[in-house]
Amino acid sequence: MLFLDSSNPAEIRELFSWGVLAGVTTNPLILAREAPDADLEARIREVIAASSGPVSVELVAETAEEMLEEAHALHAWDPSRICVKVPFGEAGLKVTHALARAGVKTNVTCVMSFNQAYLAALAGGTYVSIFSGRIRDMGYDARGVIEQTRERLDRERLPAEVLVGSIRHIADVNEALFAGAHVVTVPPPILRKMLHNPKTDETIREFNAAWANRGK
Repeated sequence: MLFLDSSNPAEIRELFSWGVLAGVTTNPLILAREAPDADLEARIREVIAASSGPVSVELVAETAEEMLEEAHALHAWDPSRICVKVPFGEAGLKVTHALARAGVKTNVTCVMSFNQAYLAALAGGTYVSIFSGRIRDMGYDARGVIEQTRERLDRERLPAEVLVGSIRHIADVNEALFAGAHVVTVPPPILRKMLHNPKTDETIREFNAAWANRGK
């Protein structure tokens, strides 16, 4: 399953028209880059209108109490669509657990190891977001973290889903899916690159030329 990692409503609407996407993820960095002056609620409502499936919106508060207050405010914008993105940590686990008990979907983010992923799943996270590219930045194998997490979730029948982000290359998408990720969230440029193969383009041109020149 693929989600789109973007907060650009026009681009989201266009890419959802392909029929291959099942949700959207945003984060403060994406929002700051794409819409630095936008009102957050207005922007997220535009994203919701342009897409289908869950839309992850990240908390920026730092204490558990403030995070819970912020989470309920975000969730109220559209309870059927908003998935609260909770930064991993001690406060994050408390918030994830409390939200799970309240029936609020969560995306536990910035996960860099199996240990963190397992704790996030035990706390009740709906999605556990493993950051593939950033794990590689540290010199570790992201594939192993994804595989180990998926194996343990399946073995213990935990309902959390493995969501892989920090995607930088097409190969990252393929690796994550083959390693067992339930969801890969893909930036628009990577999704567009997934369309292309030189042999496909060559073959289509050959077929079209043959039809255009028939009978000549």
